[in-house]
Amino acid sequence: MRKFGTMRDDILQLINWINETNCEIVAMESTGSYWKSIYNLLEDNKIPTIIVNAQHIKGVPGRKTDIKDAEWIADLVRHGLVKSSYIPSREQRELREITRYRQELIEERVREINRIQSVLEGANIKISSVITDISGKTGITILKSIVSGNTDPVSLSKLACGIARNKIDELQRALKGSIQEHQRVMLNH
Repeated sequence: MRKFGTMRDDILQLINWINETNCEIVAMESTGSYWKSIYNLLEDNKIPTIIVNAQHIKGVPGRKTDIKDAEWIADLVRHGLVKSSYIPSREQRELREITRYRQELIEERVREINRIQSVLEGANIKISSVITDISGKTGITILKSIVSGNTDPVSLSKLACGIARNKIDELQRALKGSIQEHQRVMLNH
């Protein structure tokens, strides 16, 4: 039995030890995302590895320790009582990671637009009732002008682009608000 850290050099030492001891298979719990970096290095080194869902292997009752867990998993693997979790190919894992990250960015962008909309509503500026997307060219141009200190609805409405130019009168009404300095600071951020 040996303990290893989680830094790359430590994991590489683990891989050397696994190879030196002629280990046939590595099994580990799929705890959070901690298993991923270890799994990737084991996979790179062509070491057969199974990832076990912690819910599927009930540990030994009593005090839980990493060593007891490791011994328990090893014992279950020796007796063929462990079912490996499905781990997609590296290409699929990378694609999942990218698409999930993209989704998080999109969701964060929507939250930020909603925060901007809330600040505008608090200043009684109803721009979203006239233009469909406050993050579009017209919306951003008007927001930048408001942040720089322009509060004149007439000059702000003249910043409209594209089809929003057909709604100048409505924009002027929607831009008659009362923006305060703290709201300007919030919009700037």
